[in-house]
Amino acid sequence: MPGLVIGQSCHIVPETYRFKPGESPQGEKSAQGVVTIAGDNIIVDFQIAELRSTADPVRPDLFSGLAILVTGQNVTLKNARIRGFKVALLARNAAGLTLENCDFSYNYRPRLRSIREREDFSDWLSYHQNDKGEWLRYGAAIYLDNCQRTTVRNCRVTACQNALLLNRCNDGLVYNNTFQFNSGLGIGLYHSSNNRLMHNRLDWNVRGYSHGFYQRGQDSAGILLYEQSSNNLIAFNSATHSGDGLFLWAGQSTMDKGQGGCNDNYIFGNDFSHAPTNGIEVTFSRNRIQANMITECTYGIWGGYSYETLIWGNLITNCRTGIAIEHGQQDTILQNYFADDSTGIQLWARDQQPADWGYAQHRDTRSRDNHIDRNVFVNVRKPLKISASQNITLNGENLFWNFDRLLETGKTNEKLHFVRNDLYAPAVKIEDAWAHPELAPQRNLNFSHAGQAPADPYEPLLTPVRSLKEPDSLPDGILAALPPDWPRGRNQIIVGEWGPYDFQRPIAVLESVEGLKYRIRLYGPKGRWGVLKSEGVATMQSVTPGFPALIEVERDPNADGIWMQFEYIGDQAATTVFGETIPPGKSYAFEFQRFEKSFSWKLRFFNYTDDSDPLKNPAGFDKLLRQTPAAEKTVPELAFAWWDKPADGVDAEHFAAVAETEFTIAKGRYKLELCSDDGVRLYLDGKRLIDHWDVHEPATDEVIVSLNGKHRLKVEHFEAGGFSTLDLRVTPVR
Repeated sequence: MPGLVIGQSCHIVPETYRFKPGESPQGEKSAQGVVTIAGDNIIVDFQIAELRSTADPVRPDLFSGLAILVTGQNVTLKNARIRGFKVALLARNAAGLTLENCDFSYNYRPRLRSIREREDFSDWLSYHQNDKGEWLRYGAAIYLDNCQRTTVRNCRVTACQNALLLNRCNDGLVYNNTFQFNSGLGIGLYHSSNNRLMHNRLDWNVRGYSHGFYQRGQDSAGILLYEQSSNNLIAFNSATHSGDGLFLWAGQSTMDKGQGGCNDNYIFGNDFSHAPTNGIEVTFSRNRIQANMITECTYGIWGGYSYETLIWGNLITNCRTGIAIEHGQQDTILQNYFADDSTGIQLWARDQQPADWGYAQHRDTRSRDNHIDRNVFVNVRKPLKISASQNITLNGENLFWNFDRLLETGKTNEKLHFVRNDLYAPAVKIEDAWAHPELAPQRNLNFSHAGQAPADPYEPLLTPVRSLKEPDSLPDGILAALPPDWPRGRNQIIVGEWGPYDFQRPIAVLESVEGLKYRIRLYGPKGRWGVLKSEGVATMQSVTPGFPALIEVERDPNADGIWMQFEYIGDQAATTVFGETIPPGKSYAFEFQRFEKSFSWKLRFFNYTDDSDPLKNPAGFDKLLRQTPAAEKTVPELAFAWWDKPADGVDAEHFAAVAETEFTIAKGRYKLELCSDDGVRLYLDGKRLIDHWDVHEPATDEVIVSLNGKHRLKVEHFEAGGFSTLDLRVTPVR
């Protein structure tokens, strides 16, 4: 029954228990779970019993409440299943906690607003503050608060936003878990040190990616280390296809004071491939990154402001830039293997630091004293790109094969040293390798091995294994690597409104569109498919028989879009996006919709002052909007993101925009989604439907309306400084 308190070891009868969810935990506020485990030194075995919320299972963005609260010491919780809550398990001050063989899948996750052609900025995540438990607003399958010496093993979380969050948790062991296909984080650490994260499957923890359109990640990650999380061992994990494979940031306190950082973490033997942004991001900190596999990322390793960091023996392939470090100091890049990257290693510094960074006021931020030693570059177009840097040492026994230019550099470098003077570059002319006359005094390279296979470049560094101080795998640690028959590649990241696609059910995805012609890819487990209904379709043909499939559709030129309902009958059981099982042989319907209605928006921009401030002086603001605008433009869609002024003559920090359109549309119900930063109001035929009139970070408001025939839309918007966005989408509701 709700409110049950467990104070002794027990077994739960293995049934499904349904509970009305209570209030969600918020920050430091006391939380009340459906079940509370308050006893010390006890074992609670759920025996696969399930706690299920009575909330609507198809609206995970509305899930609330807490299922299990743990406050006891040395508690072991085994074999629990939890569905439908904002937080599945919250443990506070529960030292010695062990979670084993629990499945906390299909709990809270938001509905994502980004679409194929453009992202919605309200989807971005922000982890900057958690001193009062602010991360709880994002929900979590498992949230551990001040829990020391925890063990989390053999647990599963999928189809949530965040799997495991640790706040001020030290000396823990997290291993053999499967935290995949979540829309936020696999594992997140805040002020948490001396933990071991090993042998975990953390793939497809991602959002903010549309193949061929944008690759933002929106601060999702397989692993997140934040705010003074140090001395953690991260080894033998698979964190592929995630926003960042690993995202490490020193924290706001470091940014303000220039002290501390997420330091001395050992990142060893992981697979961080196919990240939309960075395989590994480590910033403002000192760490060791060794023997990781990083392929097909925008940046293999992004190390902005890193210092005394060792990057050793990593495989970095098919990235735009293998290793990128701005303002790095005393970093060592040693014996890494680069292949098929556009740029191998880039070191640089900016002319100025942001004025609001305390870090730059307290620290030396030059790019200096970095060492590049015995790396291999194969089919890397530009192995080295170094600018605005000082005292960079390049060991001559780096290997370069099949490159366009050995070194691209700026004129502001000082003391670019080449030691040993023996760069292996087969059959290359020195005048082709060096294209910068400013480096003429340093052309002391000896290409003595041209056309000849070099000796083993690693031989000078052969070291007894026990001297390398490398971590060993756990005796019962699993092989976390993706199975060979699983899909790989960034083109296998498909993000829908409820997060990343998990290949467990059929879906229809638009592959390309040219005029009225669409190519639609049907993904999913093996099975048969057919079309049940369609609207707006003139012709259709199957390009690929069977399932998965590729079909070509031509839209009726008189229709505003197309809608198709497919039938799928699988050869094996499938799982819906909300966790329901589809038995083999049972019919399952899924849909595809593309709305092509065009609008013509007239925009007017105004500069406002204190006399016409939209919040302080509404009357003055209304008067301003009746005056001559500072700029005007006409656009086919309302989809803007402004980091600077939106038009010539418009102030970048304090401006207002008014957008208006008239249109004719078919009878039906439509959803209007309006993303804004800052204030916004939306009017339909003169009636105000959305009023979010304040200063806020990117946020999306929506309203469902009935339309038929001719209508007018008007949007009023103001910006009060910083980034600004204004984005309106109209889609039919069925």
